[in-house]
Amino acid sequence: MLEYTGIRVRDLDRARKFYCDGLGLRSLRAGRMAAGGQWEELEDPESHQKLELNFYPDHPPYREGDELDHLGFQVEDLEGMIRRLEAMGARVRIPPFEDHGVRLAFLSDPDGVWVELNQRFQSDEPPTSRPME
Repeated sequence: MLEYTGIRVRDLDRARKFYCDGLGLRSLRAGRMAAGGQWEELEDPESHQKLELNFYPDHPPYREGDELDHLGFQVEDLEGMIRRLEAMGARVRIPPFEDHGVRLAFLSDPDGVWVELNQRFQSDEPPTSRPME
């Protein structure tokens, strides 16, 4: 199930203002990634589609064309889905790991687009994240 689209932004506050004040999305939650970046999950109040804003402070440097960060999919069998997608040309970029009750992995599709697969066990918390402190 397609869960959300994650985009990379240069300025998290500016992006939040643009998507929330400009386009009417609302902020649901935010947090920090284990690698040091920040994320914020936005939702359209009518369609309930989600957009995740991802900010990585200068690592790696932001380049034009890097805006699509990844597509997030919730799956029931993480390892089985990885095997299935590898057989179709996907490459594992970040092998499976567990974070806050979620097992996840990152692959790239045959064209290089990053895809996050997440399998939830006990929490409804967004993958690859921990709450802001």
